[in-house]
Amino acid sequence: MSHTEKTIEVDVPVSTAYNQWTQFESFPSFMTGVKRVRQLTATTLHWTAEIGGKDVDWTADIVHQEADRHIGWRSTSGAPNAGSVKFEALAPSRTRVTLRIEYEPSGIVEKTGAALGVVAHRIDGDLEKFKDFIEKRGRATGDWRGEIRDGQVTRSDHGTTGTTSTMGGSMGAER
Repeated sequence: MSHTEKTIEVDVPVSTAYNQWTQFESFPSFMTGVKRVRQLTATTLHWTAEIGGKDVDWTADIVHQEADRHIGWRSTSGAPNAGSVKFEALAPSRTRVTLRIEYEPSGIVEKTGAALGVVAHRIDGDLEKFKDFIEKRGRATGDWRGEIRDGQVTRSDHGTTGTTSTMGGSMGAER
């Protein structure tokens, strides 16, 4: 598998950056090519994205999630991929976000794009859009502050923003 790791600093508290990242169904707002993310269960997401000019679907499981620190996932069907996003408080209102994606390019278009750094460039752009999105809002669209270990919800907590998500938005009571 190929991999790309990129980092950005955002001018919001770590909990704000993390909380927004738990709102998976909002990803099309700041991720190029992501058409839709549906949260199927507390730990399962269905993705639809345009890659190399064609629509690609896959399912991914969240395998690790720790509030304000880390979210890790791996695909279980479709396009092979895995990754993690880590959050580090740098100051009360500044956070470092590090995104690592592992992927298996398929077909000549994806392999050529990976070789030319297209994926790395897209991730840079997506992180910049995330930065713009969360800094302009100043608060997350929702939150989920529970914990997932080895793909199992070990603690369910809806945080303090009062805007937990629900099926059709992201997850709420089930997550």
